[in-house]
Amino acid sequence: MTKVKKYKIVLAGGGTGGHIYPLLAVAEELRGVFEKNGYLLELHFVGTPGKFEDEIKAAGIKIHKILAGKFRRYLSFGYLIDIPKIFIGLIQAFLKIYAIMPDEVFSKGGPGAFQTVLAAKFYMIPVMIHESDAYPGLTNLLSARFAKKIAISFPNVAKYFNPAKTILTGNPLRPSLLRQRLESGAAKEALGFSSASPLVLILGGSQGSERVNDFIISVLKNVIIDAQILHQTGAANYELVQKAAQATLVDVAVSAEAKNRYKAVSFLVGKEMAYALSAADVVIGRAGSGTIFEIAAFGKPSILIPLPEAAGDHQRENAYAYAQTGAAYVTEESNFSPNILLSGIKRLTGGGDLPKAMAEAALKFAKPQAAEAIAAEVFKLA
Repeated sequence: MTKVKKYKIVLAGGGTGGHIYPLLAVAEELRGVFEKNGYLLELHFVGTPGKFEDEIKAAGIKIHKILAGKFRRYLSFGYLIDIPKIFIGLIQAFLKIYAIMPDEVFSKGGPGAFQTVLAAKFYMIPVMIHESDAYPGLTNLLSARFAKKIAISFPNVAKYFNPAKTILTGNPLRPSLLRQRLESGAAKEALGFSSASPLVLILGGSQGSERVNDFIISVLKNVIIDAQILHQTGAANYELVQKAAQATLVDVAVSAEAKNRYKAVSFLVGKEMAYALSAADVVIGRAGSGTIFEIAAFGKPSILIPLPEAAGDHQRENAYAYAQTGAAYVTEESNFSPNILLSGIKRLTGGGDLPKAMAEAALKFAKPQAAEAIAAEVFKLA
């Protein structure tokens, strides 16, 4: 009986959703491509899983934690803590990679990723990295010199990397999210909304969402006259937003029917997110790469509000790079106002050629097969 070869792949990355969810998307496709070619696959995660530990385990990926400090582009007292963490994490990465001895390392960047890449290079293990943003993170800039292949999400970021090693793939999305798309009217009804009225989807997320939430509450009474709102508040802000919305809608001038046009949820995942994006006529949210590529994959016009505190100002870079395609408006938080938000919503929910043109631009930008393309490249290198 012929013995089936087993491959071992290490997934490396920091413990934020922007790093972990793309890794999970690629992992899902990797299992398919190795199985299709008749091989067994063992997946390992080396890095800082953070609050996503359960999701990584649920995907059948073995977790190996290492300490990780933050790489900064500026001097900071934080390095007094981070530098020891970085060196301890490097030793841990060398030990973990030696124990696993994988066939390849795929890195998404973030805390802990560079140490893992260095360890892989020392053991002459091939490395592939992926950069999600329109401006590269410091970890990926450092890791790029050791990588055999570099995948990028935005075309303009190619100038920062060796062109001979760089490929444009887009940002990987979970295949399961795309498989659960519905027709807009059916999705609205599945979420408890009317299929006859436009739906505004607010993706508050977890970072800086309280400010986005405040903007939405400030225009709530005006928006629900003509449209419906599905508001993802972020888990930490859900109760506060609910109370603020109820206080706003208690006005007797707001009809009972209009009050039912607003629904807040703490977080959208899996099928609920697929339905929400399917149902939306316009999406308002931050400008993380994952958010942008999800919006684009579903072909939705959007209003993006970059998070000012994002590392390397990458959300602003993402937002403007995407807006150049004609698929989105960008509004800076510093000059944001209820009137600007209300005007943008009305332009994009009032019908006409503009929303259609933006939807077409979004679909043209989208790379729904990104996870599949990256998995294919990982397979070639392994």
